[in-house]
Amino acid sequence: MKELGKRIQKLRKENGLSQTDLAGKIGVSYAQLSRYEIKGAQPPAEVLNKMADALGTSVDFLINGNSSEKAQSTLKDVELLKQFREIDQMPENEKSTIIKVVSAYIRDYRTRQAYAS
Repeated sequence: MKELGKRIQKLRKENGLSQTDLAGKIGVSYAQLSRYEIKGAQPPAEVLNKMADALGTSVDFLINGNSSEKAQSTLKDVELLKQFREIDQMPENEKSTIIKVVSAYIRDYRTRQAYAS
């Protein structure tokens, strides 16, 4: 389980969080977070869920890891994933508007790329 601790620590640092910051976000003590990161202690499912949300990743990635290519891709898009989670909490009419705007932008981008080739 030491790999879990390494992934937690790596993601925490990439998100610019101290152990105290992350501990506060997930509702555990600094000492307990340190045990997860350094001593390989296994967090309970509820803590893992909160940790994954706070770090912009999935519980699956925290526990199992991934290929390095997929992990790097996930880490590059942490802010985007956080924003999508916020959008997911919005009322349906708000989400629909955002999806239309994003879809139009993607369509326009693809059109520009097709003409640039």
